[in-house]
Amino acid sequence: MERKLTAILCADVYGYSRLMGEDEEATLRTLSAYRKIIDSLIENHRGRFVNSAGDSVLAEFTSVVEAVNCAVEIQNALKTENAGAPSERRMEFRIGVNSGDVMVEGEQIYGDGVNVAARLESLAEPGGICISGTVHEQVRYKLALTYEDIGEQTVKNIAHPVQVWRVRLDGFPVERPRRPIGRLLKRGGGLSLAGVAIAIATFVVVQHVSLKPPHTSASIPQQQKPVSPLVNVPSIAVLPFSNLSGDPQQEYFSDGISNQLIEDLSRLPGLFVIARNSSFAYKGKAIGEQEIGRELGVRYLLEGSVRKAPDRVRIGVELADASSGTEMWTQRFDRPLKDVFAIQDEIVGKIVTTLGLIVKLDRLNRWFGAPSTNNLEAFDSLLRASEHGASPGQSGTQTPWTKDDDMIARYWLERAIALDPNFSQAYSFLAWAYWWGVWNQWSSNPQADTQHARDLAQKALALDDSNGDALRMLAYLDFTDRPEQAVAYAQHAVAANPNSAIGYDTLSDALNNAESPEEALAAAEKATRLDPVRKDYYAYAVGDALVSMGRYEDGIRVLKKHLAAYPDNLVAHEFLIVAYEELGRERGARAEAAEVMRISPNFSLAPLHRQHPRWEADARKAGLK
Repeated sequence: MERKLTAILCADVYGYSRLMGEDEEATLRTLSAYRKIIDSLIENHRGRFVNSAGDSVLAEFTSVVEAVNCAVEIQNALKTENAGAPSERRMEFRIGVNSGDVMVEGEQIYGDGVNVAARLESLAEPGGICISGTVHEQVRYKLALTYEDIGEQTVKNIAHPVQVWRVRLDGFPVERPRRPIGRLLKRGGGLSLAGVAIAIATFVVVQHVSLKPPHTSASIPQQQKPVSPLVNVPSIAVLPFSNLSGDPQQEYFSDGISNQLIEDLSRLPGLFVIARNSSFAYKGKAIGEQEIGRELGVRYLLEGSVRKAPDRVRIGVELADASSGTEMWTQRFDRPLKDVFAIQDEIVGKIVTTLGLIVKLDRLNRWFGAPSTNNLEAFDSLLRASEHGASPGQSGTQTPWTKDDDMIARYWLERAIALDPNFSQAYSFLAWAYWWGVWNQWSSNPQADTQHARDLAQKALALDDSNGDALRMLAYLDFTDRPEQAVAYAQHAVAANPNSAIGYDTLSDALNNAESPEEALAAAEKATRLDPVRKDYYAYAVGDALVSMGRYEDGIRVLKKHLAAYPDNLVAHEFLIVAYEELGRERGARAEAAEVMRISPNFSLAPLHRQHPRWEADARKAGLK
């Protein structure tokens, strides 16, 4: 009988007999639907379906990495499917993955390799994955996953104990692996990847619990910086590129290149990308790659430099493994300035291949093959506008710095549109510039400027139906009169850019206005993870959702934390008014109403959007008119 080495995936339904006993027809319908998902994912990961008996699935893969990736995608997909089902009717699979020698007879495989996979599956939690020690050794430095060592397990019909690891789908690392030492080799004066041992180390963290500091004789213990847990997909932060032009006024260009790369990478499926605000928090700071990786909770860092001349540009880039500081890829581009768009595409393409992301060519062409503009002057004007806060969500308060900044941004954006009338991004940025004028009461004709913002956003969307900034603008404009449509726009925005922290922030606001505070809270927490340095900023969205859920004391605590960092956020003060009034704390409500009038002396109760079902009544009780 033929023998071969292969990766084996076994899966079955937890509590299948109970589900069948309660409702056979519904259980079989669900099983059939879930099996289609599983079969499709096995095929996508170049696996082969071997057989199925009742609720079980057996598949094999030539690659251990593909087998584990497939297992993770199956559990993530089924978790989404189960989300809307009552807890007692959820169909959860357990999965075991092993790598070993098997016997082959026709289409079937047999032997200890299969038996161990089956035993691993029985040790997995519902919705979980267990892998053998041999699988762990092969994937531990290749996948952005974390693992829990549950020790050697004695399993039925296997002579020797099996080392078992649990894949942590919650994203919290529990393993501190030994890191191999890699050495970079120099050739011809440049760095080469030859001979590099790529090292990935994970760190032990527990949510909301600080790591114990080293022993010190000081009376005040050392304070640990916050550590973000790794996610279960490849994760990256793009640090601000250095300006090597020798001219501080060229800073806008190097910042703009970094920002555009963040935007491009954010659209890639299967990649977790830290938001611009958190990445740029490290600008000009001498902090090691490993520390940045720990604080942001990312596996990889992209760094670089830009030297811009009148007609040429030189861009140097380096992709590093943040856990070890090991360089994975480096390249220098020295080309005519007009090639800057092609350079950005090449950088993104190289990251895709280096990290082993599975991205179909048609998707790459859709996202990166047709840039929003090919006009270099228009692109340069957009970057200049961004320096004045026109880029939505760029600054700490999401607004231009001043009224003058807003007007300067409008000038550059209108110039960009004149240079390229099909520049979608310029239209959406200009829409936000007009909206900030209305929001901050800088506008002399708010009704006309609001309509102009809508027209600009719709024009941007007509040119690019995946323009997330345009979709978010339309969501804000529909908050009051069409809350369900606002939610739809915001959901489309995060679907187009699943790494947009500000997109999830908008979705949280929209869901809260549509009276879905539990979902709003989840969206706010997602925004916080994508932009961890600004967690105090997103606390306002968390606080708003808590107030809407009736958790007034919790909402007050979180909103106060937000206002300590962002004291002029009108929305946060408005929700505090609601919380205090609902608790009967009139003095607190009036104090917040006074803050509203301090920030906006011409404040009127004709709201830009609905804040809470009780907002108007509570605001009037607090003294606002």
